[in-house]
Amino acid sequence: MRLRNCYNFHDYRKLAKRRLPGPIFNYIDGAADDELTYRRNTESYQEVDLIPNVLRGVAEVDLSVTVMGQKLAVPFYCSPTALQRLFHHSGEGAVATVAEELGTMFGVSSLGTASLEELRKRHSNPQIYQFYFHKDRGLNSAMMQRAKEAGVEVMMLTVDSITGGNRERDLRTGFSIPMRLNLSGIYQFITKPAWGINYVTHEKYHLPQLEDHVDMSGGAMSIGKYFTEMLDPEMNWDDVEKMVQEWGGQFCLKGVMSVEDAIHAADIGCTGIVLSNHGGRQLDGSVTAFDQLEDVVAAVGDRLDVLIDGGIQRGTHVLKALACGAKAVGLGRYYLYPLAAGGEAGVRHAMNTLQTEVVRDMRLMGCRNISELHSAMISKRK
Repeated sequence: MRLRNCYNFHDYRKLAKRRLPGPIFNYIDGAADDELTYRRNTESYQEVDLIPNVLRGVAEVDLSVTVMGQKLAVPFYCSPTALQRLFHHSGEGAVATVAEELGTMFGVSSLGTASLEELRKRHSNPQIYQFYFHKDRGLNSAMMQRAKEAGVEVMMLTVDSITGGNRERDLRTGFSIPMRLNLSGIYQFITKPAWGINYVTHEKYHLPQLEDHVDMSGGAMSIGKYFTEMLDPEMNWDDVEKMVQEWGGQFCLKGVMSVEDAIHAADIGCTGIVLSNHGGRQLDGSVTAFDQLEDVVAAVGDRLDVLIDGGIQRGTHVLKALACGAKAVGLGRYYLYPLAAGGEAGVRHAMNTLQTEVVRDMRLMGCRNISELHSAMISKRK
């Protein structure tokens, strides 16, 4: 299979599986415990149906939205994800390039393999910085100040990861950063020599957002230890309120799921929230973001921007989320599989495919712009 033969999310996933060593593919593909929530994220979109209107004159379709003060040409964006250059040497640079071509936001993770400054210099589209709350309050302030100096538009604090999820696929292969593979994991690398050749013939990746604060060399700390030793499980609303005030700009909480927490986020001055269960990678058996969307929008949609991620695989999924009140949807695995499959070309192919789907589906729904999507166009199955 080649990129030109990829027509949907599942095709990109299959191609990524062929090209990546098993431990790395499973790092992208896996989730927590029995992976129930991971599967439910997509299944929840299948439990509602769209109700189209006809004869609306939709020759031209405007997909633009405004999210946390940022004008986006399409109603989806590239969520921040970790370790992108491990999947393909072009990593975050490829994702940022394609996002800029589409006129949308891209995110940079604290565990990203390209620096905030490098990406900001090369790309003019809106940039999100996603970070975690550390026990060291000075480190939190330093990371926000660095993002501010780099010109980042949106600060995004992940609040559902005060400890790492139980990702059993990684445990079975010994996947960690630095690598501590068991025999099974090593064998799976041997069977994919092309990845190894690509890895050793390009610049070795590193974690520029953390390298001044965390020793990742010589096996001193894995990502699992980063979560368990440096992140602060005592983080509370007072801590976050201080950070919102310190940042003084667009501040978003990623990982909010309850109406109560959404209201609290609005009360402390957040300008956005992302309904998210971390792609099913944290608390297995938790509710899906799409299931919570309408109730959260009803509670706080007039006070902050409600975004959503998890399980998006089709243009119709995007439309369902928007019709239920989301301002935009975040993509993670949707672009990571094509990144692994074909680098920048793969991301471009996949993102253009999604844009084409959304335009076509908008026409079939009888909608000329995103504001014409509304909850009356959704039918919930009984």
